[in-house]
Amino acid sequence: MVEDDDVRNFWDQVSSDWEIQVGDKGDSNRLLNSDPVLWKFAGTVKGLTVLDAGCGTGYLSRKLSDKGASVIGIDLSSKMIEIARQKNPEMDFRIDSCSELRTLDANYFDMVVANYVLMDLRDLQGAVRSFHRVLKSDGLAVLIFSHPCFPQARASVNDQDGKVTYVWDYNYFEEARQTSPPWGHFKSDFIWYHRPLSAYWKAFRSAGFEVVDFDEPNLTRERYHLAANKRQLSNGKSRPYSVAFKLKKAPASK
Repeated sequence: MVEDDDVRNFWDQVSSDWEIQVGDKGDSNRLLNSDPVLWKFAGTVKGLTVLDAGCGTGYLSRKLSDKGASVIGIDLSSKMIEIARQKNPEMDFRIDSCSELRTLDANYFDMVVANYVLMDLRDLQGAVRSFHRVLKSDGLAVLIFSHPCFPQARASVNDQDGKVTYVWDYNYFEEARQTSPPWGHFKSDFIWYHRPLSAYWKAFRSAGFEVVDFDEPNLTRERYHLAANKRQLSNGKSRPYSVAFKLKKAPASK
């Protein structure tokens, strides 16, 4: 579809910038806020087969592999996969759509991880069904994505009192493609898909997943020292950047 081509072309265009953004460790939001929840939900991955769905340039695939998992990383962007392969030539990276996972067999993985991916997908339901298909019975999905209730690209801060205001210029309950202006060193508008939080929950349940755990990651006290400045510290303590789900593929009924 045209939108898929648009999204693919966008990520191809920003692949080099994205590698600068996340590098080998992840960006500040991941390091400060969501990574601790990701690893808490994932638990011990040693010996597990893990799909890094929407792997980008492969930083999380590498971390999972270093922890002893057998990892396959997939991404829609050929440029992202090219960088991932260059950085990790011994690992298995494939060009594939999260909404299809056409290169992957059913009932193969112990775990699927999708880290800041679902809000970038046109076909959420297709992706969740695909995750369910490739997981073994009782397999887990760890899904982290930008908080749909609080779009950071539409946040403004009052310089006098520091109050944060979020402005929706769209119907929160209506699922729709959105664009956000470039930030940091990026030069292109970001394409993403808004849907209410309830739409994600319903998609998970409809696909056959049980919701095992849920969190809204934030900077916890023991990690305050990792903040590079007062602004990062304040934002991490007070802003809801993301949501995190831990799902389980229920065993098939006999």
